[in-house]
Amino acid sequence: MTNQTTQTNDTAFAQAPAPDARRAMSHHLSGWLLASPIALVLTGFLLLPIIMIVVVSFWGATEFSIYPAFQFDNYAFLLGSEVTYRVFLNTFRYAAITWALTLLIGFTVAYFLAFHVRSLNWQIGLFLFCTIPFWTSNIIRMISWIPFLGRNGLANSTLLSWGVIDQPVEWLLFSDFSVILAFVHLYTLFMIVPIFNTMMRIDRSLLEAAADAGASGWQTLWNVIVPLTKPGIMIGTIFVITLVMGDFITVRFMSGSQSANVGRLISNDIALLQYPSASATAVILLITVLLMIATLLRFVDIRKEL
Repeated sequence: MTNQTTQTNDTAFAQAPAPDARRAMSHHLSGWLLASPIALVLTGFLLLPIIMIVVVSFWGATEFSIYPAFQFDNYAFLLGSEVTYRVFLNTFRYAAITWALTLLIGFTVAYFLAFHVRSLNWQIGLFLFCTIPFWTSNIIRMISWIPFLGRNGLANSTLLSWGVIDQPVEWLLFSDFSVILAFVHLYTLFMIVPIFNTMMRIDRSLLEAAADAGASGWQTLWNVIVPLTKPGIMIGTIFVITLVMGDFITVRFMSGSQSANVGRLISNDIALLQYPSASATAVILLITVLLMIATLLRFVDIRKEL
């Protein structure tokens, strides 16, 4: 009897989880519990609305009502319309030009702050100075360009007084130029911040090693700094492209309603209470942006910056 009891206890002890295994299970459970609040928030305020938009995109609509259905009429109309492709191309054009200009400006500003400003206090001060425009709303910053670029605005008045032009320039306002200018003004900081953060992590001994090897300033920039800054550039690129692709207020005001992008298509459909069509356009835009981001992430691992 004693031997049988001992054998039973040994078997139970052998089947009991090891202390390391119990500790690992406890940490695993604690991790899920800590992540559950944010998971619930994202599910309720991000995932469920997206699912609802996808569902509504298959519904039908008349001039006076919307009815639940499962049909592809909205997608067939959008994908079969030449206007859709022109608007998407216009949106890509805005995104590409804005990305190029914000990258040029953002990289230059970040490079100056990271490598030419030696004092940490000055770096912080100048960086905060770059954020001053964000102390006001996007709409106020955007509209502030209208009196400056208008026919009788400050820009035309200055050029006329200097004798550079004989009559006011018409294309400064309510044109693609004003739209791009507003985009660059609004979103350049989203390129500066991740690039500056990445540059501050670069080991300065690498720059000294490149100089000792006889590399010029441009060679060091292109072969050392730019490759090490790619994660920051990629994060800034994702920010700028996604913001420009979905922005319709800037296009509406700065173009004088003469240009359109995908965001304006969605806004117009909502104004006409054509929610299924607006949802279908939103789904196509979402898929397009996700494909662009997935393509970008194949070239650079941004997890190094997270």
